[in-house]
Amino acid sequence: MHRPRRTLATACSLALAGTALGMYAPNKAAPPLTWSSVVPASPAAGSSDAAVRLAASVFGHSGKLRAVLTDPNRPLNLPMEWVEASPFDASYRWMPQAGTELRMLEGGGSMVAGLRAPGSAGVWRLHLAGTGWQQEMADLAVITRVPFSEKRGGFLNGYRIGTYATERDVRQGAYAPPSGFIEVTEANQDLQVSEHFRLRNFLTKDQFGVWPKYLALDLKLIDKLELVIQELNAMGVRAEQMAVMSGFRTPAYNGPGEGGRARLSRHTYGDASDVWVDNDRDGYMDDLNGDGRRDTNDALVVLRAVERVERRYPELTGGAGVYRDNGAHGPFIHIDARGYRSRW
Repeated sequence: MHRPRRTLATACSLALAGTALGMYAPNKAAPPLTWSSVVPASPAAGSSDAAVRLAASVFGHSGKLRAVLTDPNRPLNLPMEWVEASPFDASYRWMPQAGTELRMLEGGGSMVAGLRAPGSAGVWRLHLAGTGWQQEMADLAVITRVPFSEKRGGFLNGYRIGTYATERDVRQGAYAPPSGFIEVTEANQDLQVSEHFRLRNFLTKDQFGVWPKYLALDLKLIDKLELVIQELNAMGVRAEQMAVMSGFRTPAYNGPGEGGRARLSRHTYGDASDVWVDNDRDGYMDDLNGDGRRDTNDALVVLRAVERVERRYPELTGGAGVYRDNGAHGPFIHIDARGYRSRW
């Protein structure tokens, strides 16, 4: 990054925000062009010569998110701290990442006018430039989704999704079909959406030879899982790796209430996961309570961490249920961010 020298008088912070549709924003966004004399702490503050930094709220309550989701060509809210640069002469453009094809001139323009997401689906980095400086926001991926309306006859670009139970209803809220899907390719499947999780962790477990695949994902879930990991460690329970047995399930894979799966399963909406702590990566729940066994009592330790996270962050409240091993898999816990409390 190249930047101009600035005086101390100009080293204050400016938060620049817009309107976001579909982006997870855990903290209230700053109003447009609001000055502050104190630069808030930010996980992106590792570089002391950064001209611009993303505000801490972009990285979730956990501080571990590494991606934002939005729909193509929509206004995008990315609060920033303008430390040694000014947005008034700054411009932006989108740089394709992880195999994303540049099909057209993808957005760009003046920062003062606000950010607008790229016009096509893919993975992008934000590149900023001003008089005498330029900078890429390399610690955050912007993912634009494929609109739900592009699904045809239960398929999206050759990938079978099926039909949502509420698809033909005029239904709003938590059980309306997702507005879009992340296009997951062989090139971007390892993209980190947070410190501990990648896109491929949440893919439906079928259609292994079909690419691209499509994924509904809610970043509230990712933030919550990261917070559960943090809470376990704060409780003195070692949690370095969390395995995801089941993340997103297409309605076609989930089935109409078959095999004990709920017809309106939160897995089909992308805000639920079945997980266990697996520090040694042997595919089985670790002994978290130190009793020499690996069973549902260890999953109950994770449940205690979930309860603590939900008390601290009620906006992440959701469902949780502990499951026993059955010969096909070990014990695990279901965690979701449906918006209201549910236990089983």
